[in-house]
Amino acid sequence: MPRTKKPKNIPEEIVAEETAAEETAPVRQATAAHPPIVAIIGRPNVGKSTLFNRMLGKRTAIVDDVPGVTRDRNYADGSYRNRPYRLVDTGGLDPTASESMLILIKRQSELAIAEADILILLMDGRTGLTTPDLAVVRLLRGTTKPLFIVVNKIDTPKVEPLVADFYQLGTDTLYPISAEHGIGVSDLLDALYPLLPVPDENPEKTTMPRIAVVGRPNVGKSTLVNAVLGEDRVVVSDVPGTTRDSIDSIALHQGRNYLFTDTAGIRRRGKIDRGIEGYSVVRSHLAIGRSDLGVLLLDATEGVTEQDTKIAGIIIKQGRACFLIVNKWDLREGDSQARQEVEQELHRRFPFLTWAPVLFASAAHPDTLGQLFPTIDRVFAAFSKRIPTGALNKFLQEILTTHPLPVRKGKPTKITKSAFMTQVAIQPPVFALFVGHPDNITPSYLRFLENQVREEYGFEGTPIRLLVRKK
Repeated sequence: MPRTKKPKNIPEEIVAEETAAEETAPVRQATAAHPPIVAIIGRPNVGKSTLFNRMLGKRTAIVDDVPGVTRDRNYADGSYRNRPYRLVDTGGLDPTASESMLILIKRQSELAIAEADILILLMDGRTGLTTPDLAVVRLLRGTTKPLFIVVNKIDTPKVEPLVADFYQLGTDTLYPISAEHGIGVSDLLDALYPLLPVPDENPEKTTMPRIAVVGRPNVGKSTLVNAVLGEDRVVVSDVPGTTRDSIDSIALHQGRNYLFTDTAGIRRRGKIDRGIEGYSVVRSHLAIGRSDLGVLLLDATEGVTEQDTKIAGIIIKQGRACFLIVNKWDLREGDSQARQEVEQELHRRFPFLTWAPVLFASAAHPDTLGQLFPTIDRVFAAFSKRIPTGALNKFLQEILTTHPLPVRKGKPTKITKSAFMTQVAIQPPVFALFVGHPDNITPSYLRFLENQVREEYGFEGTPIRLLVRKK
């Protein structure tokens, strides 16, 4: 469906003051390494998340018929004809919002407008031009950023005449689309294309750690991400379950980029509502899987719960690095025995995480987070560490002199030729142990060998996998 031009028979007296849509100021100095930010804005329930998913070619944002499903800014990298951009899905922008949550969502949309390089204003063609739509347009007056006015839900020739109502906004070009069916989206992308940067011929390789902030509802995950970013990037509320989607944000610390993902709180399976919350929990699991590190937040005032241990198990099962933050520690600082009690509880509840660092901090007080980035750097380095095969086998032979492999049918094996080890992968580190009789290697011996490798080479905060193969 091609974009449409303003009909000449629209009386000039009903044409509103021209908006910033006609301004074509160039995008900031965007490059392939720092692509332009394209924000999709509009009132609630006009299809922003559906367009977001359509432009990316995958289901990234949660889509539901209930207004206000998207509460935070949701970021994802996309490209069109090999030109990159960073797409932002926003909560519904209601300039007249009065309820506390609606005000927070409005603030997130306003921040997205401020940081974006290109704006897409999406409206519902079947509903027509509404008072909230006009209020959003007034917020955009004066901007010099490229603005594309898109009319959604135009999916049949029968409803195409509804587009004419939107020429009251004073723009010469509208983009009628159906985000759900993909109609007209290519025309919108063609219009965006000249504003997108040409890809670099020799892009620099980066090693940006990806950190998923996980935990039960209301333990302070969004507060931590905001503290790291130094801004209110994600919605924070005392209401458990405020975060519904997994929200990506990039933080710059001492010249290095870090990708933080704020995830929805994971409750016990029996308490998870069907529908949106179920999708949110699935997204949290997926966010852990595509990250390098899982930062598990615990509530210092509530102690460690069974659900905390299950979330930790999810991180380990997916082979991610991990460390713990005992959050809200400022509420227990007056208790002289608190730290010792918590450390004992962590040791009892997380016997499978003895290698994971533990920080005591308060996300509400960023000055207590001084060890956050150094810990991330150490854990990410361990997660990516590779041990040379020669050094690894020299170390293995030293172990075998005092702790030989389990014997087969009571017959000792030759020490120097009984085993060979090599590292076959990183992120997480995986080692292959080649022996003559794999069936003889017991789980207790593998645990011993893992502990010896950790003691010698560190691997702080990362799981280690040992595979036994026949020599």
